[in-house]
Amino acid sequence: MKLMFASDIHGSLPATEQVLAHFARSGAQWLVLLGDILNHGPRNALPEGYAPAEVAQRLNEQAARIIAVRGNCDSEVDQMLLTFPLSAPWQQVLLPGQRLFLTHGHLFSPDNLPPLAQNDVLVYGHTHLPVAQRQGDIFHFNPGSVSIPKGGFAASYGMLEEGMLRVMALNDHRVIAQVAINP
Repeated sequence: MKLMFASDIHGSLPATEQVLAHFARSGAQWLVLLGDILNHGPRNALPEGYAPAEVAQRLNEQAARIIAVRGNCDSEVDQMLLTFPLSAPWQQVLLPGQRLFLTHGHLFSPDNLPPLAQNDVLVYGHTHLPVAQRQGDIFHFNPGSVSIPKGGFAASYGMLEEGMLRVMALNDHRVIAQVAINP
């Protein structure tokens, strides 16, 4: 299974366009959105090309191929614009021998883990910081932010392909971080 991950779009139309263009070329079966899709939130500056209604329209074109979780900046009003479900605080994707626990990162996080089995993967956003590493018995994966990166990192997204989780720079697709997750 090949998956693409994007988090913390925060209503940026240029970032959305880049994500969708790469998703179309990637061959990924699903686009996993890890929350904070339309609104920039009161603690963030407006991202480049802030256009939440247009972001919703563009994402809705791929609704049948999107798995999404709700972030702390997502609301019921946002769901009214989106044709894919956004209200779940977490989702799970089952892989042979392990699962991906998908969450935004404000409820479950590395500091507040859900019940996970050995070799499971906590996949989250929220911090806008890329992470791809094993910590103890589980893996941690954060694709960073496609619109408002922090910590001096480039805007980034994630890919899961052939047992490898990679954080990739949005503009030039270079690998920022990676970890093999095969059990």
